[in-house]
Amino acid sequence: MKYEEALSLLKKNSQEHILAHWKKLSASSRKALLEQIEAIDFKAVKRCQNVLSGKETVNAKKGKPIAPKVAELKGAARNKAIAAGEDELRNGRVAVLLVAGGQGSRLGFDGPKGAYSIGPITGAPLFAFHARKVLALSIRYATSIPFYVMTSEANYEATVEHFEENDYYGIPQDDVIFFKQGMWPAMTNDGKIVMDQIDHIFMSPDGHGGVISALKSTGCFADMRKRGIKSVFFFQVDNPLVEVADPAFIGYHVLNNSEYSLKLCAKREPTEGLGMVVKRDGHFDIIEYTEMTDEMNNRRTKNGELYFKYGSPAIHVFDRAFLEREASKAMPLHLAHKKIQYVNEKGEVVKPDAPNAYKFEKFIFDSLSDAKSVACMAFDRAEEFSPVKNAQGKDSPATCQADLQAKWRRQLKEAGITFPENMPIEIDPVYALDALDIKNTGIFLDCGI
Repeated sequence: MKYEEALSLLKKNSQEHILAHWKKLSASSRKALLEQIEAIDFKAVKRCQNVLSGKETVNAKKGKPIAPKVAELKGAARNKAIAAGEDELRNGRVAVLLVAGGQGSRLGFDGPKGAYSIGPITGAPLFAFHARKVLALSIRYATSIPFYVMTSEANYEATVEHFEENDYYGIPQDDVIFFKQGMWPAMTNDGKIVMDQIDHIFMSPDGHGGVISALKSTGCFADMRKRGIKSVFFFQVDNPLVEVADPAFIGYHVLNNSEYSLKLCAKREPTEGLGMVVKRDGHFDIIEYTEMTDEMNNRRTKNGELYFKYGSPAIHVFDRAFLEREASKAMPLHLAHKKIQYVNEKGEVVKPDAPNAYKFEKFIFDSLSDAKSVACMAFDRAEEFSPVKNAQGKDSPATCQADLQAKWRRQLKEAGITFPENMPIEIDPVYALDALDIKNTGIFLDCGI
């Protein structure tokens, strides 16, 4: 793109301020800025402006929300689901989709969040735990399990390099597919795109809901069809306890002919920051925790349990055909009012003290109401959910490492092995995914005092 073309395009969309400091730029800065301008989807920009002006709104949720049926699989029902899930895995009909577009800045880490060290002994990163579980499943079921990793513009190269340096954690290279989520510019209240440097447009990822359009635009859906994928297991990078492609969950999804299945866990307190799955007028929906009222948070059943008991930690199984159908739709846009560095009319960089601009995000759960069939399955959070979100306190590296070790100790105990309580423990998923692996094959324990 040449300067004249860029200026014409920007004037057409009332964004010519982007080139206001053109004369000050070096040749390389001019080239990079023109490339950014060329990459902007101005139809998406128009949608963002319509959201800001109120011309487009997130659909108002109608109907009284009620708690859905959540299955607590036990006994014969669980065994039936496991058998069905194992059949799907053996026949190569399951893909694993990891959402990993974030950076580790909240943890004081400069790099992709998935590269953050969490192994209690080895220091293995989050990526290692996820990838090694995929490898362990492929070995157990003698199959190929494609591992799709969604990155962002900010961490794509670093993520790919990380996997290359670690030999893809043993997974065949062709089965690890990296792709980028979309990036959108931030805007001021009057719909102007924010420049964070005189030669650079501020861009931010389009949210975890952007995974659907990204799967289409990057050819991942076509790859899934070629591989014969029917079910897509979805999870986020910050939870190393997750049971990746859990056969019981996969099987429950398939047996219910579900298009969108969710694993849910009991909240640890009424106001915990988890989205709540509800039904309204026969359709499923998720209410963000910030939108839950005090009455909803504290409502109780006759036996004293929370009425809205189960929260969603974003562990899903999707029907691949459903995701492809959703890719043809424009997902709702959500506003996030943020403090964003900007360039003033003089070309000076300003760091605001208060929110000054808006980011735009898509949420994966906005597709839930479109699903023709939905299945909800409960799980024990002690076994499967301990995210690394904060540097200290709840949901921190310290709590996650403690939860990992507690899980491994339970597995060892179930396998009839005692282990000193004061001795650190770490188990590579390829050596043992569960207590049954420990019993049947034995494991190597990497331990120290």
